[in-house]
Amino acid sequence: MKTDAFLRVDRTKRLCDQPHVGHNRWHPDIAPTIEVEPGQVIGIETLDAFDGQIQPTTVNADVGRLNLNLVHPLTGPVYIKGAEPGDILEVTVRHIDPQRFGYTIQVPGFGFLRDLFPDPYIVRWNIANQAATSADLPGIQIPGAAFMGVMGVAPSHELLDRIQQREHALKAKGGMVLLPDAGDAVPTDPNIANHALRTIAPHETAGNLDIKQLTAGTTVRIPVYVPGALFSVGDGHFAQGDCETCGTAVEMGATFYASFQVIQGEAERLGIR
Repeated sequence: MKTDAFLRVDRTKRLCDQPHVGHNRWHPDIAPTIEVEPGQVIGIETLDAFDGQIQPTTVNADVGRLNLNLVHPLTGPVYIKGAEPGDILEVTVRHIDPQRFGYTIQVPGFGFLRDLFPDPYIVRWNIANQAATSADLPGIQIPGAAFMGVMGVAPSHELLDRIQQREHALKAKGGMVLLPDAGDAVPTDPNIANHALRTIAPHETAGNLDIKQLTAGTTVRIPVYVPGALFSVGDGHFAQGDCETCGTAVEMGATFYASFQVIQGEAERLGIR
């Protein structure tokens, strides 16, 4: 696809070895990697959700040793010129190009059915000709419906504080919440890493949406909280059911193509938070 700008990653490396391309936490002080004008088409290469920990040679026992602190490596942020707090950012998904290797896993203690399926498990997928097949599930073919699990913008400092208070309260009540953790955070700056939001939960800024209908041709509207919006993307999915019951979809690295428009003042006018 013809693009006006392109962000590349090295898929042979983890995010910590190329921190200039992205981040795995949400924070308003993460510097943008590129600036684009509204209407320009940008291509963005992304790493898989577990940041290269899972390979075609990964077996069930390996899944039980995954480091969840590395989830999700995002590419960006992208600074969209003219976007200001109170605006709406329109993200139009133009195309998603899958990598050839994908996987679905059951991580112990994670996912909706974690009490019924406590053991680690992996299905390794080969993605080709718009279908995913696997020797781990002979005779099964999954048709492609690629989308990005994570698309979002940066919170303001005020919103960051409000979310932190809410999530600490939920954690105190026994909720499944991942609070700020500087371990394996990118960027490593302690002023960011010690306070930044994790990417597992969605927030007012969008983020980990995991909505299977967000395929090419759809448009997502997200309120803007900081100048430039600071849009980031990652967690490519080749396909997903109506929910990630086991905690993952058909996970993959991908190249995401999109364009942006700004609806000035619309979030403020309508009270969209």
